[in-house]
Amino acid sequence: MTSGIHHVTAITRKIQANVDFYAGFLGLRLVKRTAGFEDAGQLHLFYGDAAGSPGSLVTFLAWEDGSPGRVGVGQPSEIALAIRPEAIGFWLTRALTRNVPMTGPAQEFGEPVLRLKDPDGIIVKLVGEAGVAGPAPHAVPGIAPDDAVQRIRGVTILSGHPAETAGFIGRHFGFRPVAEADGIVRLAGEGGDVLDIRDAHGFWTAAPGTGTIDHVALRAPDRAAVDAAAARLAAEDAGGTNRHDRTYFYSLYVREPGGALLEYATDGPGMTVDEPLEALGRTLFVPGHFNADPEDIRARLPQFSLPGEERMTERDLPFIHRVHRPDDPDGTAVVLLHGTGGNETSLLPLGVRIAPRSLVLSPRGRSVEEGHPRFFRRLSATVFDQKDIVAEAEAFAAFMEGANAAYGIDPERTVFIGYSNGANMIAAVMFLHPGVVPNAVLLRGMNVLETVPAADLSGVNVLMLTGRSDPYGPYAADLEARLSAAGAAVENRLLPAGHDIGVADFEAARDFKRGVVG
Repeated sequence: MTSGIHHVTAITRKIQANVDFYAGFLGLRLVKRTAGFEDAGQLHLFYGDAAGSPGSLVTFLAWEDGSPGRVGVGQPSEIALAIRPEAIGFWLTRALTRNVPMTGPAQEFGEPVLRLKDPDGIIVKLVGEAGVAGPAPHAVPGIAPDDAVQRIRGVTILSGHPAETAGFIGRHFGFRPVAEADGIVRLAGEGGDVLDIRDAHGFWTAAPGTGTIDHVALRAPDRAAVDAAAARLAAEDAGGTNRHDRTYFYSLYVREPGGALLEYATDGPGMTVDEPLEALGRTLFVPGHFNADPEDIRARLPQFSLPGEERMTERDLPFIHRVHRPDDPDGTAVVLLHGTGGNETSLLPLGVRIAPRSLVLSPRGRSVEEGHPRFFRRLSATVFDQKDIVAEAEAFAAFMEGANAAYGIDPERTVFIGYSNGANMIAAVMFLHPGVVPNAVLLRGMNVLETVPAADLSGVNVLMLTGRSDPYGPYAADLEARLSAAGAAVENRLLPAGHDIGVADFEAARDFKRGVVG
């Protein structure tokens, strides 16, 4: 039975910091970027050696600004990468000069080990393995080929049932016990890859989230081996399994008795099935089973820059937000405010289509209702928390001041587009903080302020798009009247729609944007 590690998959909160660490600091090659196979709105990056070889791949699901998880029982806790033993000094110096958190070197199972922490707190061990030689080490400026990461050395799994975990992996995936020390049973595959099963009995259980390792994938020679493993697992009644064609490999998933998720993945067809070797990692792949427009998916995914590429650093501002940079900017900007049940990615496809050459800024509301972000709380369908509106409007005004400076946004060439709760927030900001919003498209908007302050909105342009059958539609006229009385140029256009957004909204917003800022 062929045995070894195919890849390791973890979860990151900030994709740019992740790229900077794995491609910039460690010198791994970005060999694939895809939309998630389970969730198209989730970016998935694959790092590896120069050829994207099985056994070198470390992959990350991007839960941008997602909640941290908890490392615990039933989960991998460390990734080990193999380097030549004599390269330990190079990496020690590199970590010290780059301010990368580090401990060691120390000896583990007779090998020198340097422990690092990536930006999410995941432990990455650099292990000096005697005689190691990866198939295609990726050397980059500042890292000589002899110092480069060669391949994956191993993974540590925390198990409350270490004997059962080790036996399960041995029976079904061909690893064998080779050593034991300090509460760890070391299993080895045919190629020398190791799985360290740490006895974590009594430790807290794992919780999914950013900064955790989701699963380790073990190597299968071909599809027949995966199907045979599925039959063995079923015969043993080992629990639920599922099989998937992941384009680059075919695999099954199963949980071992200690709870850790394992994948069994074929070596082929490999990373070059849809990109030539020299261009690996340059093109975003969108799985076809979503039947979605790739451009809409692309708009939702976080952007990043590889080392040496021009970049825009995201700033720490009062609202979690997403910035979408166009390839050919025209100096305009669009600010998107989502409705209830949405988030900072919800309106990005609409915004990018309305203004393909604009910088698009999309914040996430900070109030929460039944688990969903909003820009302010509501007490009933048409009664709203006035203190929350005032406080969040002030915070949003400060957010825009910081965003304008950080991202080079020209306020006079900016259009704010809000839907439902987001539209209502924009309207409230116009009255409470005149001057912040010069141009606005309000999709299904209404007035939410019980006391509307006097405001001079002269020179402000507003397009209201109201659904004829929208249950909140009758409230739009009051907002239109108040904006007009304050001096804004307002058009309230009635559309044959309900509370949902359609093609007519897109076309009207696009034409409005072109008319007021180009």
